[in-house]
Amino acid sequence: MRTYRYFLLLFWVGQPYPTFSTPLSKRTSGFPAKKRALELSGNSKNELNRSKRSWMWNQFFLLEEYTGSDYQYVGKLHSDQDRGDGSLKYILSGDGAGDLFIINENTGDIQATKRLDREEKPVYILRAQAVNRRTGRPVEPESEFIIKIHDINDNEPIFTKDVYTATVPEMSDVGTFVVQVTATDADDPTYGNSAKVVYSILQGQPYFSVESETGIIKTALLNMDRENREQYQVVIQAKDMGGQMGGLSGTTTVNITLTDVNDNPPRFPQSTYQFKTPESSPPGTPIGRIKASDADVGENAAIEYSITDGEGLDMFDVITDQETQEGIITVKKLLDFEKKKVYTLKVEASNPHVEPRFLYLGPFKDSATVRIVVEDVDEPPVFSKLAYVLQIREDAQINTTIGSVTAQDPDAARNPVKYSVDRHTDMDRIFNIDSGNGSIFTSKLLDRETLLWHNITVIATEINNPKQSSRVPLYIKVLDVNDNAPEFAEFYETFVCEKAKADQLIQTLRAVDKDDPYSGHQFSFSLAPEAVSGSNFTIQDNKDNTSACIHTREKGDNRHEMSTYLLPVVISDNDYPVQSSTGTVTVRVCACDHHGNMQSCHAEALIHPTGLSTGALVAILLCIVILLVTVVLFAALRRQRKKEPLIISKEDIRDNIVSYNDEGGGEEDTQAFDIGTLRNPEAIEDNKLRRDIVPEALFLPRRTPTARDNTDVRDFINQRLKENDTDPTAPPYDSLATYAYEGTGSVADSLSSLESVTTDGDQDYDYLSDWGPRFKKLADMYGGVDSDKDS
Repeated sequence: MRTYRYFLLLFWVGQPYPTFSTPLSKRTSGFPAKKRALELSGNSKNELNRSKRSWMWNQFFLLEEYTGSDYQYVGKLHSDQDRGDGSLKYILSGDGAGDLFIINENTGDIQATKRLDREEKPVYILRAQAVNRRTGRPVEPESEFIIKIHDINDNEPIFTKDVYTATVPEMSDVGTFVVQVTATDADDPTYGNSAKVVYSILQGQPYFSVESETGIIKTALLNMDRENREQYQVVIQAKDMGGQMGGLSGTTTVNITLTDVNDNPPRFPQSTYQFKTPESSPPGTPIGRIKASDADVGENAAIEYSITDGEGLDMFDVITDQETQEGIITVKKLLDFEKKKVYTLKVEASNPHVEPRFLYLGPFKDSATVRIVVEDVDEPPVFSKLAYVLQIREDAQINTTIGSVTAQDPDAARNPVKYSVDRHTDMDRIFNIDSGNGSIFTSKLLDRETLLWHNITVIATEINNPKQSSRVPLYIKVLDVNDNAPEFAEFYETFVCEKAKADQLIQTLRAVDKDDPYSGHQFSFSLAPEAVSGSNFTIQDNKDNTSACIHTREKGDNRHEMSTYLLPVVISDNDYPVQSSTGTVTVRVCACDHHGNMQSCHAEALIHPTGLSTGALVAILLCIVILLVTVVLFAALRRQRKKEPLIISKEDIRDNIVSYNDEGGGEEDTQAFDIGTLRNPEAIEDNKLRRDIVPEALFLPRRTPTARDNTDVRDFINQRLKENDTDPTAPPYDSLATYAYEGTGSVADSLSSLESVTTDGDQDYDYLSDWGPRFKKLADMYGGVDSDKDS
């Protein structure tokens, strides 16, 4: 018989839950077959002969949220092999081992070190094992046990939203759904009533109510009016423990807004309105605004205005301003103070959108009376017609009266009116008007063929107030008179074969007439009397009033005897007075083949001349040769007579000071042209100096005292000037240098070489340096004379 030992685990759960154990039998291999078990009391020494038994486990509960100062005792782990000598060591592993749960490795006591929260973790699974402290080998097989955290009511209900927002139509029936609120409780719903939530209303009665189990909020009062109160704030409480005493609770706020319905009709703030408008107001002019008020908002406050009755039903209109919801009274037709001064209207305001369930409240419309006073204004004259149409014959003489226009002042004063023609519409001044009575008459002759219609504008102006004027169009039609003769529609030139048959059609004639007779054109065609006798052609009227045909009278014509015929044709109309004209048809006789195709005509012979004879060709060539020789000789003669051209230079030695100390020669500006070639040799005098030759010696000018006015010198110069001006052999103007006496008062006096007769000692050229850069050359040339002499 073998002896078996027992391993006991003792747990102490603590008040108010007693300790209990449930044996669990599990067979474990690899352990000694013989075990010994001790009773829980520890006093019995009896040995039991039993089958092998492993750990004895229980399912234990711990209170959550333990608030004691010491660790919470869970239970005790003990093996029957533990002799109390410290040879065994107890080990705990699993959920929270070493942290939440600790074990005394010597005694096997298990304790919870922290407060446990069921909402965080409701169940812990741990494993217990006893090992030999020296060898580390297990003396008992490892096994699991469960610790469940027992729930307490430590969580209040929490709503899914801190603030709810809801709307409900105003005037809703009692019990109308508004919104549903929801609260949750984190406690264990399967244990007690900790998670059972009940809803109640703390604020918002008697307008709203809430269902305790569902949290549905409903209306509790009939006919809540948005116009009286629009916003409501409801406070809902959610309490656990089924709402019993000691239960935890949470609250939320529900903001409820009453939405608008069309339960209010529009109302005018006053029953009568009065406006004024001048009689000159054009259609569409706003006169005034009226506005009805509606306690509703949005679409329910939309208002439509209409005129339902009154004297001005046809004279005025009302439109709705969609932005301001105002009714705008406007002019519909032109007003006349002289006809009616006051109008009365009945204007109605109504809602376009009406809810049938509120019709019992009365008609959703209101009306008001509008009185409109028409004010008198000084109006321009008014013509009796909007436009005038007159007619006149084109043969009317000047000052012929065409018709008249009439205008009058519509005001009560009846101011006199004068008439005039707008000359911008009658630039040629063809028509005039009598300023007093408005009679229209011609001032020039008319021509219908030039202009059929004349469109002018007549102006009527008040004499006492010229600013008041009116205009009216006047259309004048010029009536036709048969003053134009018919004529050919085109130039006619035709051809006929010289062997043509008799009565052969050779040309169809057409005529046009600038006139426009009332009965239409009717033309007649005939040969001129002088062409009837002896003519080889006849003309036949087609009787269609517009055309005729030319036929041959006899067979054959000899084109060598008569190559061209000029047929005068008389065209007449049938209007009064009868107008006629004579047109010429050119008929050329041509040679034709046997098929009637033209081969040659006299006209072609005139255009294409025949071949020239040999003598004529020789004469033409001889003339050409003589002409060429003449041109060559003339060109050679001109080349021999051509001389060296004059030097073209803007500078002339007679007009400019030329520097002669330049190194080198052949300067172009030092050679003057020969003016003698421009003069008549007979007019050249021997004693005159040639201007085209540079003087051999240069006499430097010197400064001398200003000469006194000498009458003889002046007379001499004037005489020479007169001779040169009247000399027919004088050179052209561009080669003539005219000199005149400068007179006194000149700083430089005269630079003429005529006064260079004094000695160099009388000259002083220092002033040249004061004349600026343009005279620097002169200053350099003559400024060093004295210094040279001194040296």
